Parts: sequence; structure tokens; C-alpha cells
Amino acid sequence: MLMIRDFSTMFQQMSGMPIGSKGGQSMLKQHGIDTSSKQYKAAMSLMNSSCGAAVGYTNPQAIKNLMRNFDANGDYIDPVSGLTGLDATGIPMSQRHKIINISEESKQEIFEATKRAFINDYGTGSGDRGYRSEIYQKCQRNTPKEDRLKASWTLGRYEEAYEKAFTEACLKADPSWQPGKSIPAGALNNVTRESIDNSLVKVQGEYGETLVRRGFDIQV
Repeated sequence: MLMIRDFSTMFQQMSGMPIGSKGGQSMLKQHGIDTSSKQYKAAMSLMNSSCGAAVGYTNPQAIKNLMRNFDANGDYIDPVSGLTGLDATGIPMSQRHKIINISEESKQEIFEATKRAFINDYGTGSGDRGYRSEIYQKCQRNTPKEDRLKASWTLGRYEEAYEKAFTEACLKADPSWQPGKSIPAGALNNVTRESIDNSLVKVQGEYGETLVRRGFDIQV
């Protein structure tokens, strides 16, 4: 979430009145700021929560700059992806840590990428995971904004399940195998996404809904 750092240039120095006054509101309108818009109200709400009483005096350009972080509906725009619906502020885990339906394409992409990373870093999870952001952002773009946090959470749970399945396959091929050792020859050949997905069940975990495998994480 955007951090409000400095409002030392006081609006009062420019107009002689606080932004909440009638004259202050008039001054903002003269600078092209629609004080009735959801974008403006979202920006002011963030300023108030971040700066408290200090927000009483600021300048129009600072307000305009902050307003750019919200869309016309007052939704925060994620600076990395340019998407809305990814701000978890004020949303309980019970509402955003839910398993929902995501596309087969997203699951296949994260399966293949996780498998490559698992092989490359010998199952240690310490290698380059830069692939994740592109896959997650694509999934988010293809999801309605009200479900994007849930979709991100869901994709993460599939990613975890796939990595666990690869570990289990290595141990099955060689019970002495440990992360950091070479992957046993052929251990992952028969590990398919479909076989993993078909074994997954949704359960309530400590941090929200999650996915576990029948016969592995839990018995069902």
C-alpha cells in the first residue's frame, strides 16, 4: 500500500485556509480536482488515515498525485500490475484466503514453472522464482477484480501442492533423498498436474482455506 511520506508544503501557505473549508474546496476545484469524485474521496481517506491531523493542510498537486493511485471507482491501483482489487487493507483473511475456481491454463503454467524451478534448485526452494509474478499477474487479469485476492491465494495453494508432490515423488524413488541432492532419475516422469489436482481437497487451515492431498497431508 502507498505510504504517505511528506506533506510539508502546506496548502494553507497557498490559500490561507484548510482544505476542509469552503474556500479550500473552491481552491481545489480551481485546480481541476473533483472533490465529489470517488477518486478524490479515496485519496483523502488514505491521507487522513496515514497523516491524521496533519492532512488538514497540504497542496493541490500532492492531492492530484495521490489521486492517480486510485481509479474512478476509488479502487487502489496496484503499482506493479496496474490492476485494482489487490489491496488487502481492511479485508479479513477469512474473506480473502478462500479457494475459488481458477483457469486450467493458470494451473498448468504454475505447475510447469514450479517443476522447472524444483529441478533447477534440487528441491531446495532457493532458486530463482521470478517466474511467479508473470503467472500471477496473468491470472489476476483474467479474474474479476472482486476475486483477485482469492485467485492469488488459490494459485499459491496449487503451487505449494505441486512442490509437495515433487518432493514426495523424489522420496518414493529414493527414501534417502534430501533437498539439495540431485533429483532421482525418472522420479518426476509420471507426476502430472491432473493426477495431483484430482487428489486435492479443500480444507480449512490456520490461515484460511487450503488444498491438501488425499493420503498424503490428510486422510479422508
